[in-house]
Amino acid sequence: MNIVRYDPFRELRNLQDEMTRLFTGVAPSGLNREEMTHGAWNPNVDIYEDKENLVLEAELPGMNREDFELSIENNVITLKGDRKWEKKTEGDNYHRVERSYGSFTRSFTLPQSVTAEGAQADYSNGVLRVTLPKREETKARKIEITGGDAAPKKIETHNKAESAKG
Repeated sequence: MNIVRYDPFRELRNLQDEMTRLFTGVAPSGLNREEMTHGAWNPNVDIYEDKENLVLEAELPGMNREDFELSIENNVITLKGDRKWEKKTEGDNYHRVERSYGSFTRSFTLPQSVTAEGAQADYSNGVLRVTLPKREETKARKIEITGGDAAPKKIETHNKAESAKG
């Protein structure tokens, strides 16, 4: 007797395959290709930090600077815009449309360690890069330790190091 391994996701994969076959077939007559491409599209975003800043990078390929806007309100940064479908001519006959189009909104709550004062944004080669500086009181500092026979030593501290000094 052979041992058959149980795959809990087999039925889910089968359903996904069926849905893929359904939607890659011929479009229903009530929809045109332009309507099918206007779905929920969100640009990919990376958020990381270094010693001085929090950085947000968003991919906005094929968009002009006028197609999106960026705002910060109540410690929330919001990127919204619209990537428009640009049909070349009436005679175009697309065989496949995989790029997504439509309006989007992405919002992210900022940590208390950053400030909107001094924020900078740069858009180049389809990538928006927003740099938000960290607040001074949250940056790492070195504190000298004195006393004893040894020479003073420095230690790194984080977040309100002055209160630990005394």
